[in-house]
Amino acid sequence: MSDSSDWTSTSMPYLTPPGKGSPDVWGAEASAQGRKGGQRIVHAGEVPAPSEVAELFSVPEGEPVIVRRRVIQLDGEPCELTDTYYPIHIARGTRLAGTAKIPGGAVTLLAELGHVGVRVREDVTARMPSAEEREELRLGPDEPVLRLARVTLDDQDRAIQADLMTMPAHRGRLRYWISVAATRREARPQLC
Repeated sequence: MSDSSDWTSTSMPYLTPPGKGSPDVWGAEASAQGRKGGQRIVHAGEVPAPSEVAELFSVPEGEPVIVRRRVIQLDGEPCELTDTYYPIHIARGTRLAGTAKIPGGAVTLLAELGHVGVRVREDVTARMPSAEEREELRLGPDEPVLRLARVTLDDQDRAIQADLMTMPAHRGRLRYWISVAATRREARPQLC
């Protein structure tokens, strides 16, 4: 097993459609770092919105949503648990509600369905894992996890996707690059 403690991941490749014929984004990211990335879909379908998802979607808790639950693997070892949620009116009856792999990924399918993300908010917190998370991620009793909650909004500020990702805190790092506007307003003194 490879040591994944030096793993660094960025969010940007997962936010825009990769283009027709492009490889799996996670597999390509892992491959670029000399690793092997994979995933196993453990559940897909309609579920009542848990409170965190209801808040991200601004809907009542328990309202039906579609979820795709996956175990993300790096070099054959589990490195992340990802639950991706979609509003029922977007995903019901589509490949988003099934367990089959989606060519080009879910972001590509969303774009084909007319739903393109233009703004994303991510919140990262740390906590101790649940017993189920500890078992799935093969963690020791005192190892914390990072929890990344991401909501993707369209050009009308409607939530089209929510991701809840749980990963071992000690095995990786999240990296963010932020572009700052090239032009800044100069501070001008105001006369009173």
